[in-house]
Amino acid sequence: FPSQTVTGNFAKVIHGLNANQLTDQVIQRSKRMILDTLGVGLLGTSTEVCHKVAQYSKIYSSDLSSTIWGHLDFRLPPLYAAFVNGVAVHSMDFDDTWHPATHPSGAVLPALIALSEAFPQKRKISGLDLLLAFNVGIEVQGRLLHFSREASNIPRRY
Repeated sequence: FPSQTVTGNFAKVIHGLNANQLTDQVIQRSKRMILDTLGVGLLGTSTEVCHKVAQYSKIYSSDLSSTIWGHLDFRLPPLYAAFVNGVAVHSMDFDDTWHPATHPSGAVLPALIALSEAFPQKRKISGLDLLLAFNVGIEVQGRLLHFSREASNIPRRY
């Protein structure tokens, strides 16, 4: 019997990652992915679906808040800001993709930005920390897809 579960090993690998492990190539690709995601997200803020989820989310409030992209005067609790911004990214369907079919940055970046905005000023994270968190999120998503039986069937269905 293995001494640890798959989940335990997975968590150990993820927890052990640090910014020193990011290569120049990974940093440059990550910056390009982030810039692309922000651009698609800003364009997506003008879609009907984004307007609907933004209106729906206005009913929620919190002491913590994060920006809705393209609307600096509109803030929501981090969970809902990430939701609205993620919908904005996905609403255009131009965000990055990989095989098996997923749009990794649109799920990861809105959550990271919303959380980073909610941190107290004295605990703000660095750009390198944001890049590390972004890559950890992408890695987690990729590994979960790799382990998923559902994802392995996608090519046969489409």
